[in-house]
Amino acid sequence: MNPPVARRQFRRCSLFRTFILWCVLFVLCWPLALAALVLYPLVWLIALPFRLLGVATDVLFKTLRGILLLPWRLLERARPSRRALPSAA
Repeated sequence: MNPPVARRQFRRCSLFRTFILWCVLFVLCWPLALAALVLYPLVWLIALPFRLLGVATDVLFKTLRGILLLPWRLLERARPSRRALPSAA
């Protein structure tokens, strides 16, 4: 299966599952379900800066890793491959 198609199906299944759970919550305790419906966008807005900080931190660490491992990768390319040498068995 194509990865984007699988991802889309997973999102659709997850969205459907979330909707069904919200409907069950609405039947069992409608004030809590309505509060969740109203508060979810507010919580998402509050969490957004932390998600952006996480992405920025991830990019920073990947950049540092690339810079620190660059000499090793250049030396690996310059060295002849071990598979090309005849085996001494």
